[in-house]
Amino acid sequence: MSDTKENCEEKKIIVTGASGGIGRAVAVECARAGYYVICHYNRGKEKAEETLSLINQNGGKGELIQFDISNREDCRVKLEALTEKHGALWGIVNNAGVNKDQTFVGLTPEEWDSVVHTNLDSFFNVIQPLAMPMCRKKKGRIVTISSVSGVIGNRGQTNYSASKAGIIGASKALAVELASRNITVNSVAPGLIDTDMIKDSPMDMILQGIPMKRVGKPEEVAAAVVFLLSEGAAYITRQVINVNGGIA
Repeated sequence: MSDTKENCEEKKIIVTGASGGIGRAVAVECARAGYYVICHYNRGKEKAEETLSLINQNGGKGELIQFDISNREDCRVKLEALTEKHGALWGIVNNAGVNKDQTFVGLTPEEWDSVVHTNLDSFFNVIQPLAMPMCRKKKGRIVTISSVSGVIGNRGQTNYSASKAGIIGASKALAVELASRNITVNSVAPGLIDTDMIKDSPMDMILQGIPMKRVGKPEEVAAAVVFLLSEGAAYITRQVINVNGGIA
């Protein structure tokens, strides 16, 4: 059961990659649940502003923050300033990432490095500057967005699968470290979700591999995230929540 607006009104969370797709749905649904949502973007300012506008239209509150998740110093400076402004956050939703799909033998070094370093380094770059204030406060929620590719692997996504599997491993290890501080760490692993990432995919072939015979909605992923952020999820940590229609 999610928090009511009354008991999570003062809780502030950050959602990286909130400019569209799953990130936007997570930001909007978290705001609807009553959280103050700090919406991150890097280059997509207009789309991030649209997300914040949706939040405001639904009676929610939030703000924008810009930084490059692959730039450690940029993350540190911006997130330390954010903590100075707001204090320890209640929640971190580490969602932003990139993909450059290609068969393994066809992968260029740049395609490997870009995806692995951006996606996996963001775990450290985003969460590490925010974790110590949460530890001092001895409460909080961390939710990382992995992928079905990180759970079972996926053809043409060796780089992406490696990065998303790494996020799961890192999340499980961090969950053990922070459990005594009353901070939970969990991963949500979406399957094929109706976002721009799959817009050019062969849908007939894709649907054959999904037991539910449909792709998921961003809001269905967001619902899992909202629950994991809630007080009701206080005894759930070190878990991977699959939202994939039965693929895995």
